Amino acid sequence: MEFLDLVKVGSLVKINANLSKDRLSSKTLNAIKDSSSFKVKDFRLTDGKGVGVIVEFSNGEEEWFFENEIEILDENGKIIPKADSIEKNILSNLVKELKYKPKKNVKELINPINFFSWLIYSLKDIF
Repeated sequence: MEFLDLVKVGSLVKINANLSKDRLSSKTLNAIKDSSSFKVKDFRLTDGKGVGVIVEFSNGEEEWFFENEIEILDENGKIIPKADSIEKNILSNLVKELKYKPKKNVKELINPINFFSWLIYSLKDIF
């Protein structure tokens, strides 16, 4: 899991308030505006598949965020681009790049290669 490889308890993160403003209180949004980085206090399982982080604000309060709502900062306070993270599973990279176009012609539909392509594309979220 690349996210857990990059962020640890005690890491500094930046919160993208635009992605989470619909579920946060105005007090929390003001705390986000007051500071540029926050310390990770713990992790939280979000939906059985994803992982979120619990961050501590400067006023001592804590709030949790989905992994897509935060940006991980390095030691110098610069954002670590998500494209620079290393994906260890080659198969998942291949599946992410796979684009499936629906087939309408009968010959295309019964072609086993097209079926296999559709099957992998349909199962990509399981990997």
